[in-house]
Amino acid sequence: MPDRPSLPVETAPVPAIDSTLDRVISEAEAGHPGESGFRLVVEGTEAFVLRAQSAQRAARSLDVQTYIWHADATGAFLAQRLLDAADRGVRVRLLVDDLDARAKHLGFAAIAAHPNIEVRLFNPFATRSGSVRLAGEGVRDFGRINRRMHNKSWIADNRIALVGGRNLGDEYFAASDEVNFVDLDFVMVGEVVRDVSASFDRFWNSHAAWPVEALDAAAVNQTALGSLRERLAAAAQAGAQGQYAKSLREDDGIRMLVAGEWQMQWSSRYRFVSDDPEKVTMDKKDASRSVVGAALAQVVRDAAQSLEVISPYFVPGDQGTAALTARAKAGVRVKILTNSLAANDVASVHGGYARHRKQLIEGGVQLWELKPAKLASGEKAEGESKGIGSSGASLHTKGLTTDGKILFVGSYNLDPRSTWLNCEQGVIVENAALASQLSGIFALQTAGSRAWQVTLEEKNLRWSDGAQTLDSEPEATFGQKFQAWFARAFHLDAQL
Repeated sequence: MPDRPSLPVETAPVPAIDSTLDRVISEAEAGHPGESGFRLVVEGTEAFVLRAQSAQRAARSLDVQTYIWHADATGAFLAQRLLDAADRGVRVRLLVDDLDARAKHLGFAAIAAHPNIEVRLFNPFATRSGSVRLAGEGVRDFGRINRRMHNKSWIADNRIALVGGRNLGDEYFAASDEVNFVDLDFVMVGEVVRDVSASFDRFWNSHAAWPVEALDAAAVNQTALGSLRERLAAAAQAGAQGQYAKSLREDDGIRMLVAGEWQMQWSSRYRFVSDDPEKVTMDKKDASRSVVGAALAQVVRDAAQSLEVISPYFVPGDQGTAALTARAKAGVRVKILTNSLAANDVASVHGGYARHRKQLIEGGVQLWELKPAKLASGEKAEGESKGIGSSGASLHTKGLTTDGKILFVGSYNLDPRSTWLNCEQGVIVENAALASQLSGIFALQTAGSRAWQVTLEEKNLRWSDGAQTLDSEPEATFGQKFQAWFARAFHLDAQL
């Protein structure tokens, strides 16, 4: 790695009162002193429009923190929105994990040439291109580059923030023609937004966040920015004529959203939790490495009546399995929804989970696994609409609720990677209405039309959707089964 330059500390601007967002949000906040407002963002179309609209209405700042930013239709459109904001004088800060960004290095370098846009890459690779060089760096420095920033935040004017499981790309916004993720965000206003901004600033100013100029100064130039503008403009024009844009224009819910007709739940009992960005350098035995994991462990221990967990990459390990079965044996109704092997986009993770499946069921935990195909119509959760893209589905929601009053939504998976290797974040809120809505999402996604319940009969696993019962991993390919077997046989849980 080259020397990282010494940089001044930068922070988000304090909220003002002169922009459109300021006026609308400050009026809402004034009616709920001491509270923050929360809304669950269930459908991908709403998640996309909220980001696009907040970027369009921002007057001072846009701070975006993400693990993945795809160079596809929705990813290009949001990049165009950020360029438009920067042209208006808005200060834009982009903080992207380099595991994904390295392959798009020239695009990020190009947009950083704008005088109002800064781009920093988290825990970057020393090599900027080439698979052979990447492999060599992996061999030399695996312990460092194996630790990533998994956080996702979108903050406009320090007034409104989106936090949750969604990266930026078609499959997160129901726009993919292949498989779309079942995902979840919080959109928030109030003091909790300042907590999110403070976390963003902490990561932005950390020694693990490198300006793209320090890695490849030559790639940050006006010619590259001009070429990027042309590509983004062409992509936006093509996208405006596509089926996704047409569906957005015809959706009554989206029209209401754009008009500002959307409701929030307010609560003074919330906690935004985020890991320390120095987690990427902390010793393995450092107990402070998992702030988010520790906070959620306490929520689980405090559950007295019910615990519902949605985790796409669910690898509980021995300790997690013991904790969950202990709550079940104490009389708590413990329910878990995760991906089936056929729906999981990382088959090896399923192997780490499968090692604990029988023990969880024997301990009283109820398990469901999402099917790989989503209904095109039929029953739906509050706020959920028909998928605009394909009917394929993969679970990406990271959330839980306890006792009908507390819920968590964030980036954290219940697995060792989220606990010990990746930086994570999320929001814990006490609000019965929001907890009930998340329980409704859980009930919908565990219905027989969408998931298999996994049970034990004479010590053998069974998968049932109410219409049929199967005795092996449903709809999984040989390749998926082999990857899962390999991870299970060689106990790769620590990397999953």
